[in-house]
Amino acid sequence: MTGASRRALVASVGVVAVALALWGLEVTGRPERPAPLESLADSRPTDSSVRGGGALDEVGDAAGAAPSLAPPPTSSIPSSVPSSISSSGGLAPAGDQPVPQSVPDGAAPPSTTPGSSSPGPGPTGVPATETPTTRVDGADSAGRWIPAPGTAWQWQLSGPLDLSVDVPVFDVDGFDTSAEVVAELHRRGRRVICYVNVGAWEAWRPDAGGFPANTLGQSNGWPGERWLDIRRLDLLEPLLAARFDMCAAKGFDAVEPDNIDGFLNDSGFPLTARDQLVFNRRLAEMAHERGMSIGLKNDVEQVEDLVDWFDFAVNEECARYGECELLVPFVAAGKAVFHVEYDLEPHEFCHVTVPLGFSSMVKDRELTAWRLPC
Repeated sequence: MTGASRRALVASVGVVAVALALWGLEVTGRPERPAPLESLADSRPTDSSVRGGGALDEVGDAAGAAPSLAPPPTSSIPSSVPSSISSSGGLAPAGDQPVPQSVPDGAAPPSTTPGSSSPGPGPTGVPATETPTTRVDGADSAGRWIPAPGTAWQWQLSGPLDLSVDVPVFDVDGFDTSAEVVAELHRRGRRVICYVNVGAWEAWRPDAGGFPANTLGQSNGWPGERWLDIRRLDLLEPLLAARFDMCAAKGFDAVEPDNIDGFLNDSGFPLTARDQLVFNRRLAEMAHERGMSIGLKNDVEQVEDLVDWFDFAVNEECARYGECELLVPFVAAGKAVFHVEYDLEPHEFCHVTVPLGFSSMVKDRELTAWRLPC
């Protein structure tokens, strides 16, 4: 949900945990909350509880041949990873469980034989149509911006845009932000990311009437939004391309594509992991064709297959759901992980995510200007 149409969470999530000794840190202006949790690895919600994820169901036959969910190899985990990361991916008291020492290597990125017009298969058998380029000093070989791990950022999708926030990266709504505002942010030395919803239909957008009825599925839990049938790239690509063109025309540096994990949700369509990979890789190509970078929004289950296609990651609540380890390949590749938590205080997760190299902060769910960085 973006702009004035974002709403408070439509369903609450039950938390299964036990109390951890308080660190005594109080955050001024934040509502009082229960005692911190010993384990932040809550079970995934069964309803829409994060921006960019609708109702989540079990990944069974409908998910197809899903990529391996094994943690990244230890060779790609920075030496500063704290011992408070458990082998299951959740957080535990320091010294409780070590980081796994032996895990399978991730799949290799897709490649194209020089001089050949026919790309080879991707890591899961999905045809590869673009070969990821080599990054050099914060940019790839095509000159696209690659934000470095630990880069501070602001994410604001509702309320009057506060341009005074002193960070190098702003992530804002592509429709609601004018070219003049993007230019002003550039004048102040900021990079600007264009938020667009690509996996769900939004009833209030000016192009909403262009989406064919047969591409609209179940509600994703946010008012006025419905999952899209991402298998129908023949119908959706022209519409999404127009949105990416809008971002490029306004001068944005990058794109944040929302709702790109529909295969994990009750979308109304039998989407598979392979369907999601094809769709997500095409989004990366579309952004790169327009000279923009692109971030992988959530979809942590497919990081190993997509890290070489995307230029950074945007993640919601990996600490709460015990998924932060799955994002380490981005940091190992020199790419930022822009991370937020909504229901945790900084002292409950920053000691884990900052050493991992993440750009972490606490935000309210409406994504107003308020922020509390680590």
